[in-house]
Amino acid sequence: MPPRGFRPASRRLRELTVRPVTPARWPDLEAVFLARGCSIARGCWCMFYRRSGASPPPPKGMTRAKANRADLKALVESGTPPGLIAYEGRVPVGWVTLGPREEFARLERSPVMKPVDDKPVWSIICFVVPSEHRGRGVARALLQGAIEFSRKRGATLLEAYPVDKRGRVSDDTLWFGAKSMYDRAGFKEVARRKPARPIVRRKVMGGRAGSRSEPRGES
Repeated sequence: MPPRGFRPASRRLRELTVRPVTPARWPDLEAVFLARGCSIARGCWCMFYRRSGASPPPPKGMTRAKANRADLKALVESGTPPGLIAYEGRVPVGWVTLGPREEFARLERSPVMKPVDDKPVWSIICFVVPSEHRGRGVARALLQGAIEFSRKRGATLLEAYPVDKRGRVSDDTLWFGAKSMYDRAGFKEVARRKPARPIVRRKVMGGRAGSRSEPRGES
């Protein structure tokens, strides 16, 4: 999400790779969240949509942000990747969180993002890209990685909740990604309950949607 007044970096982008987060890659994920321009993300740590209703109070002596970080780390350590990290060389430059829709309990209660139907889908929720790496194709690379990752994990439909606004936008909703990016990746609009917030889908032609089995060759 570009901050107000942000100008895309002119530095040429080296080849990007996208990898599932693992316990060994946790420090790389932390580096993304702790980078400049990601203060909102490091308050949430991509846990907001994984909870339904009001969150329980954090443990005594722990802030909500630290509790969210601990919960995301526990997900990573469970062995089921809750998202993907983009790398430029060995430098982590971005993150996307995704998974079977039922893992994001708050979607059921969202007036904008609630399920369109009962088809089994995977959901892409948020992108996190530090300021210095924005405007250089990191989110696009993460989206392509999400398509491939979900396919290997058995998904048949991939769903997202982008922002469709004209001109320069600096509000928090851009963590969901721009609709134009999804359009270029072959997603089609299936619902729109708020003028600037469509729901889009793309077939990914994998196996049984919602499966979390380990694909061969994934690293």
